[in-house]
Amino acid sequence: MSASITLLVLSAVLCGTGVYVMLERSLTRILVGFLLLGNGINLLLFLMAGRSGQAPLIGDASEADSIVDPVPQVLMLTAIVINFGITAFLLALIYRSWWLANLGDEGDTVSDEHEEDERELEDAERMSVSIEEDDEAMRAELASEVEDTAHAVLDAADSATGATAAVGEGSAAAGSSPSGSSPSASARDSSRDERDVTS
Repeated sequence: MSASITLLVLSAVLCGTGVYVMLERSLTRILVGFLLLGNGINLLLFLMAGRSGQAPLIGDASEADSIVDPVPQVLMLTAIVINFGITAFLLALIYRSWWLANLGDEGDTVSDEHEEDERELEDAERMSVSIEEDDEAMRAELASEVEDTAHAVLDAADSATGATAAVGEGSAAAGSSPSGSSPSASARDSSRDERDVTS
């Protein structure tokens, strides 16, 4: 059995490159390295079969030396199928990791339209409640300001009325006393007037 040195070197280069690329942490590089390693092993299995010859069928009258060994061919077909399945799995992993990386904080949960509508409805209810509370607070503030203003106006009116009455009493007392009378006499007259009023 003789093998091609070129195919043997090519198989070794593919296997070595595949292992080197698989040592990276990126999933894409792991996929490429796995493909290279799988192709290198398939080529090695192909070289194990030896030279080409007749098909290994039972009942053929051919000589045993000219029949090709079927085991490496079966192994190569099995390796191709396994390589394809693992490649599909790695592609799914790469897509999934890309999807999760793009979602960010949301992670794996994808929100439904109904959940978004319910969230918007809750936000609207919270906003209306806060607006009503703000309106009530503004009404209470305005009522207290109006009450304070009314009290201030009434106090000013009372003080103005008291000042007017004091000025009126002072002028009435000054007009009733004779010009030559003393202040003590006017005080006596005012105390006499108070007694008359009380009696």
